[in-house]
Amino acid sequence: MAMTVHCDIVSAEEELFSGLVERVIAHGNLGDLGIMPGHAPLLTDLKPGPVRVIKQDGGEEVFYISGGFLEVQPKVVKVLADTAIRAGDIDEAAALEAKKAAELALSEKGAEFDYGSASARLAEAAAQLRTVQELRKKYGGPALNNR
Repeated sequence: MAMTVHCDIVSAEEELFSGLVERVIAHGNLGDLGIMPGHAPLLTDLKPGPVRVIKQDGGEEVFYISGGFLEVQPKVVKVLADTAIRAGDIDEAAALEAKKAAELALSEKGAEFDYGSASARLAEAAAQLRTVQELRKKYGGPALNNR
């Protein structure tokens, strides 16, 4: 049996995952992170995008986070996200529409234009689409969870 560490993935609204994992993979602002049992303590911020957990039974789950923090302690890994959802629950059509709307807002700057808000919406929609595409590439066909 492989070594494991306890992992919690929580958002402001709910706890999405709590259990033993062999590995956690996330996108930090300074690069990609792979956390395994025995990792040195760490606190880092995360970019919007997928967080993958390889569970104790070898199964994999993928979550989308809109950004947040990853904390590594000797016996627990915590992903604290502003917004988090299971990747299989992402509405790809809505994310595509949100991306197009944000791109349009960025190209049509008016007097009341809020660049920060428009670029944040674009980054979030692009990260959701990247999460769906990673699942599709890994599993083929529609993005499914709990494979």
